[in-house]
Amino acid sequence: MQSSVRYISRDRGGFTGIHGRMSALQLKKRSQRKKKQIQDDSEEAVDAMEGFTPSARHKFLTFDPDFTLPIMQDHKPPPREWQVTAYATADDYNLDKLLAGLNQQGLYTASTMTSDATESSVLHAVATYRLETEQREIYFFREGSVVFWNVAELERFNVLKFLKEYEEGKYDGETVLEECESLSYKYSEGPSRTKLLHDKILLNPEGQTNLEKYTFSNALAMSVKLGIWEASLDKYIDNIEYVSEELSKTGHVVLTQDQVLQRMGQLFALRHLINLSSDLLDIPDFYWEHEQLEQLYRRTSDHLSVSKRTSVMNVKLNHCLELMELLKSHLNDRHSARLEWIIIILIMVEVAFELLHLLERLF
Repeated sequence: MQSSVRYISRDRGGFTGIHGRMSALQLKKRSQRKKKQIQDDSEEAVDAMEGFTPSARHKFLTFDPDFTLPIMQDHKPPPREWQVTAYATADDYNLDKLLAGLNQQGLYTASTMTSDATESSVLHAVATYRLETEQREIYFFREGSVVFWNVAELERFNVLKFLKEYEEGKYDGETVLEECESLSYKYSEGPSRTKLLHDKILLNPEGQTNLEKYTFSNALAMSVKLGIWEASLDKYIDNIEYVSEELSKTGHVVLTQDQVLQRMGQLFALRHLINLSSDLLDIPDFYWEHEQLEQLYRRTSDHLSVSKRTSVMNVKLNHCLELMELLKSHLNDRHSARLEWIIIILIMVEVAFELLHLLERLF
């Protein structure tokens, strides 16, 4: 029994080994047959294609000289636009200390202007690190105005905060933000003259962009400065409105002579700033030698209505001065009348004493 069992196990082992080897061969042959069948099927499918003979196949893969590609229209993206924004934050800037502060900070570097006439009154700063193809530029004017080209709002506010250390005669922050001016600008697609068209600045990419930007900045700086003075005059008018109302209702002047003189001094100081200390009534001397830049300055000033606004301000100033002159004259007359009554009373007192002395002599 043991031998037979042993035989059977050997037979099973041998059968199992043979079966394993046959299975491997069958599997190997089946895969080869399948691969060949796939290759034959693909060749038959290709040959079954209509007109795909060897000659036709060659013709199909050969470039046809009569074949033309359709003409595609050139869709150019619209030119990108940026913003130029101006603020007036103080009466004056200390440009010398500001230049030293910018160099110490390292975020902006001073850029010299082409003309020496502009260097004494303006500081041109360019961002040290460029975030895009268009450069970020800032123009600081000695008269207390700053103009930003392609500078984001957050960065502008940081610069305004940085400027506080170099300001003389600071303005109210809320008024500064209310009176800011902003225009959009872009570069023209082809060579053309720089111009202001439909509330938009078109710069010539091949022109003197630095001086042209300075010209637009100069006009914007004048406009925002005038806006601050307009706001100051409007506030002044609101403060004296009750005076004219009281004068019309009761005929009494509620201000003292010193207060009237103080308000007249404020009006004369504002008139001096507008008509004598600024270039609102005349073209700056820098543009006398640059005719094209002078045209840009005039066009931008007209667009911002600088001349008309200046004329309106002078009319308002004259009206306020007339009112103050009237109050001053009335107070002077009242003061003169008071002095006259004092003199009359003194004379009457003196006459009374003389009468008393006379009565003493008689009695």
